[in-house]
Amino acid sequence: MDAHYASHQVIADLLAEHTGQHLTESRRWRVSSALAGVFRERGISNVDQLVCLLEGQSTARDKRELSQQIVEALLNNETYFFRDKPTFDQLPELILPDLARKREDTRRLSIWCAGCSTGQEALSVAMILADNAERWHGWTIDILGTDISATAIASARTGLYSQFEVQRGLGVIEMLRHFDETPTGWQIKDSTRKITRFERHNVLSEPPDRARFDLILCRNVLLYFDQETRQKAFQRLAGAMRGDGYLMLGAGETVVGHTTAFAPTPNRTSVYEPKPAPLHSSVERRALAG
Repeated sequence: MDAHYASHQVIADLLAEHTGQHLTESRRWRVSSALAGVFRERGISNVDQLVCLLEGQSTARDKRELSQQIVEALLNNETYFFRDKPTFDQLPELILPDLARKREDTRRLSIWCAGCSTGQEALSVAMILADNAERWHGWTIDILGTDISATAIASARTGLYSQFEVQRGLGVIEMLRHFDETPTGWQIKDSTRKITRFERHNVLSEPPDRARFDLILCRNVLLYFDQETRQKAFQRLAGAMRGDGYLMLGAGETVVGHTTAFAPTPNRTSVYEPKPAPLHSSVERRALAG
C-alpha cells in the first residue's frame, strides 16, 4: 500500500469512526476538494500533510478538534426545500391525512427528520402543516430535525437562508408566505418555525425518543452506510417509531434486502411501515450490539 493511499485510508477510517459512513473508492475522488478549506486554514496542500498534522497533534484535545473539523468538511450537506417533490407530495396528499385520522383522539403529532442537514427538509414539513393550519388547529405538533454535523445544526437553528438556498425548491408565493426578506438573507417566519426544533444526533445512536414518532424522514442518509451499519440504522429508526407510523426514505434507498424491521407501504413510493419485531438475523444482532 503506497503512502498516499494509506493517508486516504486514515481519513476514511476517521469518517467511519465518527459517523458510520463508508467512504467507498468511488467517493474518494472528492476528498481533496472537500478538505480544501481545511488545507487553507492549516497552511497545507494535500491529504498526506493533513494526516501527518493529525498524527502530530500534541494534545488529545487538539487532535479531537482537528478530527472533528475533517469530518465536518467531509459530510455531504446537500439539501433543498421539498427535495424530490413527487415523493414529498405524498405527505399532504396521503400520509399526513392518514396520521390525522389515527391521532384524532390525542391530537398530537411527532415527526423526526433524521439527517436534516441545514434544516430545509424539516421546514418543508412545517410549511405543509402551516399551509393547512385550520386542519391542525388545536393539535400539538413537534418536528425534530437532527444531524451529526454541528455546523449544519447551528445553521438550521438560525432559520436564515441565502437567496440561492431559498429559491431551491420554493416558488415566489411560498417564499413570501413563509419567509421574511432581511438584509442578511431570508428568515423563516415564526409562524412556520415554531413547531420545529433542531438537535445534533447520530442516527446510529440511541433514538432521541423511543417509540414516539408518528413519521420519520431519513432520506439520502443510508446510502453512505455499508450493509451492517445500514441494518443497525434501521433498527434504531424502528425503535423510535410508533407501531402504526411511517418511514420515508430517499428515492435511491429501500428496506428490501436490508432489514426485517420495515415493509413497503402499498401504493406509496419510498414509504415504509414498521413490522412486528421478528427474531433478528445474526448480522442484525451483531449490528445492534456494535
